[in-house]
Amino acid sequence: MTKNKKVTSYDVAREAGVSQSAVSRVFRPGLSVSQKTREKVMATANKMGYRPNAIARMLITKQSGMVAVIVSSRANENYPEVLSQVSKQLAARNKRVLLFTLDDAEGVDDLFEQIWTFQVDGVIALAAHFESQRLAQFEQHQVPVVLYNRNVPDASANTVCCNHEQGIKQLLAELKLSNPQSYLVLSGPKDSDVANERREIALDLLKKSGEKNVHVLYGDYTYQSGRDCLAKWLEKHPAPDAVVCSNDTMAIGVIDEIRENHNIHIPNDMSVVGFDGIASSFWQSYQVTTIKQPVEQLVKAAVDMLIEHIENSDSPPEARVLTGTLIKGNSVKRP
Repeated sequence: MTKNKKVTSYDVAREAGVSQSAVSRVFRPGLSVSQKTREKVMATANKMGYRPNAIARMLITKQSGMVAVIVSSRANENYPEVLSQVSKQLAARNKRVLLFTLDDAEGVDDLFEQIWTFQVDGVIALAAHFESQRLAQFEQHQVPVVLYNRNVPDASANTVCCNHEQGIKQLLAELKLSNPQSYLVLSGPKDSDVANERREIALDLLKKSGEKNVHVLYGDYTYQSGRDCLAKWLEKHPAPDAVVCSNDTMAIGVIDEIRENHNIHIPNDMSVVGFDGIASSFWQSYQVTTIKQPVEQLVKAAVDMLIEHIENSDSPPEARVLTGTLIKGNSVKRP
């Protein structure tokens, strides 16, 4: 073999003593091949410097090998962890990530045109809001989509979601141990499905338990909005006994605002809870009582669901709900 000759699957097959179809099966995910043959082919391919032709494989499988991942520009701070898991788990399934950022609803048309142009195999939407008619476009273009951390009961969509209701029930139960008389709910933005769901669950549960002194302010998931919302409230009102934040980042903003600008002690005078379980919520200086989302399990469910629908377009839509873990920090008053 000459030095510059490109190594082909035929060369690998001849060197490994197997058929060319066996080599093809090794490099095509989902096809049956014995472990012994796989190891022999992979060792030979690595030794010879063989790499399968991605374009040829795309023509054979009619798949691009690419998955579009859509994130909102206002995504939560746990999304770097989510993206890392998505990339890792898709790579294990021989898929590559094309990342798209959605700033606002006006950019949806351009975003979708790019997705159709790249002919992706499927889409995972992280924290992106799509109306039902938008979701229908994926079906029209025969592109399967999975909505991450979204609960869409009225739509025919594939969804993977943390159990927000159970999590918020646990957080409120923790707060109620000290019998708070007033609540302030700091919601995420009104155009966020996750923020809307968490807010409405909290308000509904508080109403059902007979709480009447409950107020709502809206932030945008950021640290600064947590600080600003609380500062705005305290300008005209007494401090609430309990603050229910839409996420951990806002909860940390509330804690810092209290410590730096107000003569209020957390948790003795005011309890604070968050949601998500981001790394900074566990720092010694915060130790927020929160719900830690099972990110690795959520991503695995999303990727498994997407691959299933890529390989079998007739699979019906499904919804998977996973349970988070209550983390008892030091931001809630104990009786």
